[in-house]
Amino acid sequence: MKPTVDGERIRAAVRQGRLQWHQHALERCLERGISREEIVDVLVKGEIIEVYGQDKPYPSCLMLYVAREVLHVIAALDDDAGICHVITAYRPDLEHFEPGFRKRRK
Repeated sequence: MKPTVDGERIRAAVRQGRLQWHQHALERCLERGISREEIVDVLVKGEIIEVYGQDKPYPSCLMLYVAREVLHVIAALDDDAGICHVITAYRPDLEHFEPGFRKRRK
């Protein structure tokens, strides 16, 4: 069975405050002017648009949410511990994504 990431389990972990902020994510968010609150919004309200089931140590996913601006967050879920790991976040652009920011350009 291919590992997957469940959006509802991510939302549950976030709502319970079970977030692990990786150093890379914190550094990139500071550089990109993205707040922790924006990331939490993506994790709670966003949609999973790509799944990386083979990522280690936990399967991860790319989530999209549009509020004031479009935001992508890559997160991983330690399903056994119920912890959401925030890997990175960025504002996607049309150079790399199709309009709507759900599909990568080829």
